[in-house]
Amino acid sequence: MAMICSQRLKHSLFAWMLGLGVLLVLAGYVQAQSSGSASSGNARLLTVNGAISPATMDYLMRGLEQAADDQDPLVIIAMDTPGGLMSSMRSIIKAILASPVPVVTYVSPSGARAASAGTYILYGSHIAAMAPATHLGSATPVQMGGLPGQPEESPAPDKQPPADDSNNASKEEPHQGGSAMERKVLEDAVAYIRGLADRHGRNADWAERAVREAVNLNANDALKQNVVDVVARDIPDLLQQIDGRKVVMADGERVLQTANLTVKRADPGWRTDLLSVLTDPNVAYFLMIIGFYGLIFELANPGSLFPGVIGAICLVLALFAFQVLSVNYAGLALILLGLAFIVAEAFMPSFGVMGLGGLAAFVVGSVILMDGTHQAISLPIIGGTAAVAGGFLLWAVTRFVGLRKRRVVSGKEQMQGESGIALDTFVIDDDHYKGHVRLNGERWNATSTAAVHEGQTVRVEAIDGLTARVSRQDDTADAPTTH
Repeated sequence: MAMICSQRLKHSLFAWMLGLGVLLVLAGYVQAQSSGSASSGNARLLTVNGAISPATMDYLMRGLEQAADDQDPLVIIAMDTPGGLMSSMRSIIKAILASPVPVVTYVSPSGARAASAGTYILYGSHIAAMAPATHLGSATPVQMGGLPGQPEESPAPDKQPPADDSNNASKEEPHQGGSAMERKVLEDAVAYIRGLADRHGRNADWAERAVREAVNLNANDALKQNVVDVVARDIPDLLQQIDGRKVVMADGERVLQTANLTVKRADPGWRTDLLSVLTDPNVAYFLMIIGFYGLIFELANPGSLFPGVIGAICLVLALFAFQVLSVNYAGLALILLGLAFIVAEAFMPSFGVMGLGGLAAFVVGSVILMDGTHQAISLPIIGGTAAVAGGFLLWAVTRFVGLRKRRVVSGKEQMQGESGIALDTFVIDDDHYKGHVRLNGERWNATSTAAVHEGQTVRVEAIDGLTARVSRQDDTADAPTTH
């Protein structure tokens, strides 16, 4: 009995020791996994190569959302941009500031730039980095659509600097803008970029100069002046340099652990490419015009289907583009009204009144359709489209003038002068001869001032209700009169 108890005790101790060992192994494994997960994972790489547009905004915002869903430890935006839309830029920066995943904006490869809107995005990112031989700056808001080489506004007479005082060059006042609207836009941009600089502890004074004076910096000077945080040769070097840095997130400070991260590229897909084409203001403008005329031609020729299908698709795509573009709806209404007047001229001729008014409304609406501070439709495209519409209007007016000179082909006026055949011998009644004639295959009541025999050819003088007044067309002898 004692032996049995001893064996049971040994078995129990063995089971306890085995269980404890398993628990220790599991604890070590979990600790290793947790320590490894802090310094390993995927850094999502997004690329921006070109102007900042609604397509760029859609691509970056989707990338940030996907990184948050996948719980990626880092997002890298490799950027090479000349600038772009202020509205798209602000939406991108809002998404970066609200992102739960730290965002590194990296100006690369060598030779790239982060000009204008790119400078703002760089300042708004948690880490600002540049590759060697890159630059940033020129962040002054400008109106798109201006002509290249257009001379700048001359300063006001009361602010003209003295001609021969070179010492005043260092004492010039900061650029304030020429007009009230320019000053408002400029001051708003200065306040915005200084706020971004203060949030991330970067050089706010240089940021203001980049906006007011359009100055630029190369990568090394930007690092020395605390404009960027890192100058890295490539992405592996970037990940090594930012490892252990503190960044300011929406929920507080966070320490980056990036030494062992692997890079996972997420290049723009077909959606971004399609959106970049559709949101081009000139493309959206053409889609709207094609859509409008397609529907008009379908309504004018019911059942043709092809114009209606193409027009409906183009119009829906144009409306989608206008949804993401900065559109002046007064301009859109003027365009549609102008096109309606031009088409109405073809159906209700007003000798050019509606057509010319529609053409004027169309041109004015096209010019003001897009917000000029962000995007504008090319003036040659507006002029060419207006010329085509004007040509159509001129063709319609000349056709109507020519039609007025042609012989009438329907109605009572058309029947005047038509020839017919007497179906019977006319009988005199109240000083008029009455009978029946065949006109254009129809049997008509007829009257005449002279006797008409059956089979004679007659000519219509007038139509009085359902009775035709006719006269003989030949000089045959009169038939005997029947009383």
